[in-house]
Amino acid sequence: MKKLFSSLLLLSCSILFPILTKALPKDTLPVRGFCIAAPTTGKLAPFLKFIREELAPRQINTLVLRVDFNYQFTSHPELRDADALSQAQVKELVKLCRQHNIRLIPQINLLGHQSWASHTTNFLRVYPDFDETPWVKMPEKYEWPNADGLYCKSYCPLHPGVHKIVFELVDEICDAFESTAFHAGMDEVFYLGEDKCPRCGGKDKAELFAGEVWKIRNHLAGKGRTLWIWGDRLLDGKTTGMGMWEASMNNTHRAIDMVPRDIMVCDWHYERPDKTPVYFASKGLQVITCPWRMPANAALQLKDMYNFRETATPEMKPRYQGMMQTVWSDAGQFLDEFYGQSKFKGDTVNTSANCFRAIFNK
Repeated sequence: MKKLFSSLLLLSCSILFPILTKALPKDTLPVRGFCIAAPTTGKLAPFLKFIREELAPRQINTLVLRVDFNYQFTSHPELRDADALSQAQVKELVKLCRQHNIRLIPQINLLGHQSWASHTTNFLRVYPDFDETPWVKMPEKYEWPNADGLYCKSYCPLHPGVHKIVFELVDEICDAFESTAFHAGMDEVFYLGEDKCPRCGGKDKAELFAGEVWKIRNHLAGKGRTLWIWGDRLLDGKTTGMGMWEASMNNTHRAIDMVPRDIMVCDWHYERPDKTPVYFASKGLQVITCPWRMPANAALQLKDMYNFRETATPEMKPRYQGMMQTVWSDAGQFLDEFYGQSKFKGDTVNTSANCFRAIFNK
């Protein structure tokens, strides 16, 4: 019965998508993107095959790879992952993407996401002085909610030593990927402007967030590169009812009126097809909409993006830049799911692979 129910759900998605997209305009979306963690060395070959046989035929023109410390940095070898990609392996990715006219954009999580569950990621593990909340100790067993309000740690944006290292990492990874843009993450920042922080305690959280965006943007602009960020911290979670994950509940949302206008906002909504691209575009920002695992929602988001572009004023239309599929498992797990090489537990309809197939047909 469960298998039959899953089959019926999948069938309904396959029926719904053509109905929703039948009348889509012939307008070409500037960004047809795919975002995933950079593959480990052992999964590089199958990932290159996936680019050739799946991304290219679907006319994907933008690939955001969440690299973080999965690269053999020479500027800061102490921050490398144990089995990090070499420069030669990155050049294989660069060459293949260039052959298929795919813009390759690396990401390192900046500001937030400096820890996950009970694990402190490389940056704060090696440089604990940069921690915004050093008094919050990592638990042996992570649970949410918790008394410390710990989701992910942040670095302190006002620490005098943080940006020298950050920008050395950013420059090296952008040079290695030969990229004209960099994705800084900056999503789900819960720790910012904490009262006990000796540098930013008591300061306006929106101003702190916007200041960090400007600092990163200005550094990139000096080298002819564009800044991409996730958009959730620029949305008011309380007024919209979107809550603390897909929007901000700690007053960073006012930063939307303070950040530079030439950044790219990656507007992710996974549970509902919220129409927030209109809000970002009306603020003068370029925006792409980002689904994850629900094909029916993603189809509506894609239809909305086409409609926004079709009905917009000449001033607004260029700000609606397109759509980017996001994947939140590692590349190896996604490839196993996509090619049916692993037994998927749980929901077999609402998956990132099904969502990708639905919105980007070959």
